[in-house]
Amino acid sequence: MTPTPAIVLTAVFLALSALHVYWALAGSTSLDGFVPTRGGRPLFEPGRLSCLAVATALFAAAVVTVWRGGYPDVAPSWVPRVGIWVLAVVFALRALGDFRTIGFFKRVRGTRFARNDTWIFSPLCAAISALAVWLALGY
Repeated sequence: MTPTPAIVLTAVFLALSALHVYWALAGSTSLDGFVPTRGGRPLFEPGRLSCLAVATALFAAAVVTVWRGGYPDVAPSWVPRVGIWVLAVVFALRALGDFRTIGFFKRVRGTRFARNDTWIFSPLCAAISALAVWLALGY
């Protein structure tokens, strides 16, 4: 039976991957509140290719979590063990942020993105990291 953290992480990664595919297809008009801004202007404008690249990375993260959860067992066991630790570190670093515009310790506040980041994005990244650590240590 696949452990609960693997199921939850897989579902989250697949949902996030699908969201990034949607953004790639819908274009940048649907990104309001999802990209950091300064002075009312986005700090970057992700293109279709970058959205698809992130979607692919998130899909790969889903594969790693399923693999670490015990299915399928198709290669050396160290691969998903290392992969799940990489995910734990990457999402912990994202939750902490860059100390300017993203993460719990950002200085830029008062924008729609900053509110979303404080209440949704950074806590989600911290939860993903914690679940990845649980999966890494527990199974």
